[in-house]
Amino acid sequence: MRPPCPPPPDRSAQLRRRFAEEARAERPDLSLLCLLVGAEADGTLDEAGMDAAQIELDRLAGRLPYRPGGPRAWAQALCELLGEYCEFRGSGADYRRLESSLLHEVLRRRRGLPILLSVVWMEVARRAGAPVYGVALPGHFVVGFGTAEEQVLADPFDGGRVLTGADAELLVVGATGAPLHPSMLVPATPLDVVLRILNNIRAWAAARPERSDVALWAVELSLLLPSHPARLRYERAQVLVQRGEFVGGAVELEAYAELVAAVDETAARRVREQAQAARARLN
Repeated sequence: MRPPCPPPPDRSAQLRRRFAEEARAERPDLSLLCLLVGAEADGTLDEAGMDAAQIELDRLAGRLPYRPGGPRAWAQALCELLGEYCEFRGSGADYRRLESSLLHEVLRRRRGLPILLSVVWMEVARRAGAPVYGVALPGHFVVGFGTAEEQVLADPFDGGRVLTGADAELLVVGATGAPLHPSMLVPATPLDVVLRILNNIRAWAAARPERSDVALWAVELSLLLPSHPARLRYERAQVLVQRGEFVGGAVELEAYAELVAAVDETAARRVREQAQAARARLN
């Protein structure tokens, strides 16, 4: 099945304005940002569809027990509702689908990548009053409950299974070969989560050259975030060249070379050569 296609230009421009405004809000709304990403990916997701997704998160939150107890009780309550009863979880096949990175599709299919399933857990739990946050372990996103002193981790990709310290250690060692460090357990901000989601989408598109349209909008949304790696400008230039937009790509490469020149003139020279090569392809 072909992945969803982006909306028309005027709708895309409207979505991007809202995305940029929300990303710069004092308290960015994670679910709204994720739905705006979804609307940029899927031209069929309109305002009614975005509202329906928010209503579904509200509905799920309403099914949780009222203040079940401490962090472990919250984690168990989410596991029972979302993982066991509603059957939200992930599998290896979900990594091959763009829909696995789109919140509205994850709510519909009840399948997705670890980070999107974690968004469902966080947004449902937050609405119910739980002390919840995302934890960006290397290679695998999970959810945390409670303070650092009494932190409880759950893995939504595995149906919300509550993790022991050894479980978390195994996830990190499996992804990096290095041991778990306390710095890996700090709460992720909403913008951290959104950037990581967009990183996943860009990685999906990079493996599918025919979907350079997805690569382009994903990197352009990333550039709208208040804090982002400067190298994203280089990536955008490469995508433009890949799509045959040689002048636009060359301009972006030249602008990136100016940034790099201040710290690495050799690297800047290589980027300028790439810009010249892009322009030469017009001949």
